[in-house]
Amino acid sequence: MLAFAETIVPAIAENRASEFTLSNGMDVVVIPDHRAPVVTHMVWYRVGAADEPKGKSGIAHFLEHLMFKSTDKIAIGEFSKIISRLGGQDNAFTGQDVTSYHQRIAKEQLRTVMDMEADRMVNLRLTKDEVATERQVILEERRSRIDNNPTALLDEQMNAALYLSHPYGIPVIGWEHEMAKLSREDALHFYKRYYAPNNAILVVSGDVTADEVKRLAEETYGKIPANPEVDGRERPQEPPQIAARRLTLEDARAGNASFHRYYLAPSYATAKPGEAEALDLLMKIVADGATSRLYKKLVVDDKIAATTGGDFSGWGLDSGTISLYAVAAPNVGLDKIETVIDGVLSDIRANGVTKGELDRAKKSFLADFVYESDNQASLARRYGWSVAIGRKVSEVEDWPNHIANVTTDDIKKAANNYLDARQSVTGWLVPKSNEGSSERVEQPVAHSRS
Repeated sequence: MLAFAETIVPAIAENRASEFTLSNGMDVVVIPDHRAPVVTHMVWYRVGAADEPKGKSGIAHFLEHLMFKSTDKIAIGEFSKIISRLGGQDNAFTGQDVTSYHQRIAKEQLRTVMDMEADRMVNLRLTKDEVATERQVILEERRSRIDNNPTALLDEQMNAALYLSHPYGIPVIGWEHEMAKLSREDALHFYKRYYAPNNAILVVSGDVTADEVKRLAEETYGKIPANPEVDGRERPQEPPQIAARRLTLEDARAGNASFHRYYLAPSYATAKPGEAEALDLLMKIVADGATSRLYKKLVVDDKIAATTGGDFSGWGLDSGTISLYAVAAPNVGLDKIETVIDGVLSDIRANGVTKGELDRAKKSFLADFVYESDNQASLARRYGWSVAIGRKVSEVEDWPNHIANVTTDDIKKAANNYLDARQSVTGWLVPKSNEGSSERVEQPVAHSRS
């Protein structure tokens, strides 16, 4: 694989981004791309659902919605309308560790967008009526995305069981009974505590230079004073996990029965050097697509599953997860599915993977890296999320080299360390009757307001 690493990796692992910090503590990352006179503008706050006060689940996501209300300069609901009239698009999302607001706009409108985003960073104005209306919106979002989706309900229950102490076990959108009580005062308290330039990262990708962005950033965001009360993150950490957990959810809407498993794992922010890359490659080989070990065994060879999948989610500040699933073929019991999956995982722990499998997985990841590098929004997200969880720009850009350096021994070691039943939750989704059906829907890490 040395020739592959030597000929491909240096061509894509280039230094593209510039970074600097404003005097008020706001970090800025600029990724030039001069192919079209368009820019992607993102503001990332180092706060998410895992930073919420106890009993206030969903407040981070609720505030994300409320940020589109009003300020002294912008009337209720006008923020997105202004962006649209300028020919742009905007949206936002909330995760466990981050909240991000983003726009895609013509280059000449960048100053206007920065003015608007800087304005709502400190001048958000909320009325009780606005809060009451938007609270109903998020409750309806929960009903449509979670309560009406058996797989999403199982995911929520499995996450609650996976984390013994850490707030990652609480859903980003919140528990309904707590969401229903969120108030204007709750939103403003959260806003004033976490929304400040010294807790934010500005990312601009597109037809700009670092000097242009620095000038505009100083003229807009740079006028906002730092908030000395922004006080970092203090979260409870996980104790050693010593027992596997399992649960079953029965739901008439479930369709075919399905098997699910989550393992606790490190993230890119917490893993030892090379570990996260090895986990990414491991799960590409085990569970991604029609060439994966699970698909070939369960779907192609044994014909006991309609589909399989899984991945490594490594973008958490404090930890990551490994996930697996399989949808049973008609008249196949989940006990059989689970036994065969456990056999595939045991074989990898004992014997590792082949060099051919590893080479294919590397090529797939590096191809994705190249394709994503052609997309402004993907670039901005790649850098923004990484910096928001404490990674360096240099680590983002050197990722292809780290992927290329992973060995089959690294994969085997990662499998033995983290495919550990004691750090897992197994879930069965079982239909109560033949009435109704549902297809498995992959739930996003973050909730968008769209």
